[in-house]
Amino acid sequence: MNEQDKAKRVDSEIDFETGLKRLQDIVERLEKQDLPLEEAVKLFEEGMKLSNTCAEILEHAEKRVKVLIKEQESGSVIEKDLEELDQEITS
Repeated sequence: MNEQDKAKRVDSEIDFETGLKRLQDIVERLEKQDLPLEEAVKLFEEGMKLSNTCAEILEHAEKRVKVLIKEQESGSVIEKDLEELDQEITS
């Protein structure tokens, strides 16, 4: 898979582990410092997108954990979708 194909994966739905692995691969490639400038910039852009995506995934997971803990304290566990969770946590 070439770099452009890998970059396209950033825009599609990815799971945290896949995103983190790809981000690690990008960092390793950039650390080698043997890339042409244009390729390094493209990898950096992809890495920034992946970083933001992974941060969003973690944020949603943290919100879900907080709600589960809150519900456990009341003695019940209630399944809620992410939009509901966002509304509860931000209010």
